[in-house]
Amino acid sequence: MEPIQKLTARAVPLRAENVDTDQIIPARFLTAVTKEGMGDGLFYSWRYTREGEPKPDFMLNDPAYAGAEILIAGRNFGSGSSREHAVWALTDYGFRCVITPGFADIFYNNSLKNGLLLAPLPEDAVNMLLDLVEEDPTTVIEVDLERQTVTLPDGQEHHFEIDPFRKMCLLQGVDDLGYLQSKAEAVAVHEARSPY
Repeated sequence: MEPIQKLTARAVPLRAENVDTDQIIPARFLTAVTKEGMGDGLFYSWRYTREGEPKPDFMLNDPAYAGAEILIAGRNFGSGSSREHAVWALTDYGFRCVITPGFADIFYNNSLKNGLLLAPLPEDAVNMLLDLVEEDPTTVIEVDLERQTVTLPDGQEHHFEIDPFRKMCLLQGVDDLGYLQSKAEAVAVHEARSPY
């Protein structure tokens, strides 16, 4: 996992609420055995026609948003089934952070365990960000994980909450297993001292 400390990037606006994991990555893409290429299926039913042609009115097909690393969306993002593939699709596509007023619980935990930073902000702040990015796709937003802030180009700052353990893992670029492995020496010392 790549560490995330501070992300300074452009964003893609997705004006949709209750985006479920099947909309993020349709079930037909769940047969893949690796994370690689999962981004090709991201929002597939919204991005492409039945014939596989890109829909010009969908924001991921707009060249103005190419290379953006932040996704801004409406409330209850990631609802539905618990598929980790939804997170893999977002990260494989290139997103490193999602900003919304709220996330489904399972999606939230899957994201943080797989290196995708989630920054929940108040709805009025998210709507302001959506307006800003739609008006000017070149808008750069700064997400500072250490300070837990989202900063706009005019200096306006918004604070977000994150679980301290997940924050530490994201800052260090380790998942749960990586964290445990980093403690191998301390575990060995403890076991050597244990009378059992």
